[in-house]
Amino acid sequence: MIYLLILVISVYVFLMIFLWMGFKKTPKSNENSSVEKLSFSIVVPFRNEAENLPILLKSIEKLNYPIENFEVILVDDESMDGFRVASLASLCSASPRVGFRVLTVENVRKSNSPKKDAIQTAILHSKFDWIITTDADCLVPENWLLDLNNYIQNTKKQMVSGPVFFKNKSNFLNDFQQIEMISLQAVTIGSFDFNFAFMCNGANFAYSKNFFQQLNGFDGNEKIASGDDVFLLQKAVKNFPDEVGFLLKQDFQIITNQAENWSELFQQRVRWAGKSKAYSSGFGKFVALTVLLANLAFITSLILLFFGVFEMIVLLLLKVISDLLLANQTAQFYKIKMKNSLLTALVYPFFSSAVAFYSLFGKYEWKGRSFKS
Repeated sequence: MIYLLILVISVYVFLMIFLWMGFKKTPKSNENSSVEKLSFSIVVPFRNEAENLPILLKSIEKLNYPIENFEVILVDDESMDGFRVASLASLCSASPRVGFRVLTVENVRKSNSPKKDAIQTAILHSKFDWIITTDADCLVPENWLLDLNNYIQNTKKQMVSGPVFFKNKSNFLNDFQQIEMISLQAVTIGSFDFNFAFMCNGANFAYSKNFFQQLNGFDGNEKIASGDDVFLLQKAVKNFPDEVGFLLKQDFQIITNQAENWSELFQQRVRWAGKSKAYSSGFGKFVALTVLLANLAFITSLILLFFGVFEMIVLLLLKVISDLLLANQTAQFYKIKMKNSLLTALVYPFFSSAVAFYSLFGKYEWKGRSFKS
């Protein structure tokens, strides 16, 4: 058994080194600004987000971009929290930057995936050539569209992914989620330079409508409730790898709310983990399996250490160090502090393994609805 544990941890460490190198190789976005301005339709699918939407719209109002070159399309997916279009419109009109188009439409359900349906509904109503999706509980940076425009003009990419991090709160639950998100972003960025990209976040994701149509949109995974981002990305990487890029720039990051309790976090992670079963990316499946096995190897090594097999401490240290080195690289680039990192490294294998096994058979709650994982 010990030799098997050594093999699993060794493969995992080499994978982390591979992704660490990928991050190093990913070109940083340059500051060459383009005179020409692309036009963007900002798509926000939402359900029961009356409290968060005004905050998002306020951050959009502050965008450093010509108001005639972007619009906001809010897609209401059967909200039951008193959402009112008029109240949001009044908030927008209070700004001196009044003038950008805000369109609210009802989601047209066609599949088992409310969010994919919402995005397709928005695309039908959009008047611009570029779609950029985000979530209702997010804050967008001031130069979000400007940076995206410059990157697209300079690279000619047709699909662009960007990072998402959590708001800072002083408790272990938040520290745990932030480190996990930093690690996910590290894996995401590290895979892009090798054309192995398999993961992205729909809260900071852009693509041209023409490219979306070339990929036949979400065809092929309509039965899976989530995955409007990763399945589309994997399809793009498989067919047009040179058209896909990650915008690596320090202030090009979306800030979002974290889960408020461990139960909510568990449900969210089950939803995320459930998508891996339908990955079309062979590398994505390899990463998911390697991470699961490494977490199980970590737990087994801890148990053996408890029973006096002190050689296991080397394997434990190798996994923790490789995890923290990869995450720290991302945290330093985006200037995010990692708190309680050692405690997170000890807790995460247990949490992640529970999520993985539950996602194989269980259901999860998402926006007041129940879905099969």
